[in-house]
Amino acid sequence: MPLFRTQLAVDNKLASGFDPVTEADKGAETAIRAVIEAAFPDHAIIGEEWGTSGDSRFSWIIDPVDGTRAFISGAPVWGTLIGFAIDGVAVAGLMSQPFIGETFLAIPGRSTYRRGDAALHNRTSGATDLDKARVFTTTPRLFNTSELLFKWEAIEAATRLQRFGMDCYGYALLAAGQADLVIEPYLNTYDIAALVPIIREAGGAISCWDGSEPTGGGNVVAAATPELLAKALALVNAS
Repeated sequence: MPLFRTQLAVDNKLASGFDPVTEADKGAETAIRAVIEAAFPDHAIIGEEWGTSGDSRFSWIIDPVDGTRAFISGAPVWGTLIGFAIDGVAVAGLMSQPFIGETFLAIPGRSTYRRGDAALHNRTSGATDLDKARVFTTTPRLFNTSELLFKWEAIEAATRLQRFGMDCYGYALLAAGQADLVIEPYLNTYDIAALVPIIREAGGAISCWDGSEPTGGGNVVAAATPELLAKALALVNAS
């Protein structure tokens, strides 16, 4: 937080293109890893900035600042993601947005929202119809081949409202009932693992486009209900 909305230095991870990283990303992951290593020294840790350490069926999956582009632009839709997986399936997760003061937390049997003194159960909208759905993606530019763009355009045409630039906050809003679909390609495990249980324990459904488990990343779609997920998958795989 001391680095948010400051003129901090921004490095680029890519030789071609732009994948920003800052002291906030690196420092936050270092701090998170230290806490986990002290409490669970036998567990594996997978982080965006410092890679993988350990080998265990129990793994902690960290994205210290999901939405670094938003972070360096001063927009509070970034978040800190910490997922906990057993045998490759995320069963608990945290999304913290400290500037707004919001926390979305899931453990088996419960998905909750906290802000200040407020503590509520997350519950998805229950939407089942594509034509009434509110859909998020970070940017349509992620669909960067003709095949992927065709799939996005099919989703866009079938749904009522589309919003962009939400990063992990979009998935959290889906769990809270404020959105109905989120669809994105090319996710890494640290982009999505923490969000999987937050959505599932709120009554939602999430998978890769081929129907497989999304904890490990890939092309992912999340939906307010299993019925809506099935319709979105059918549309994506028909396009």
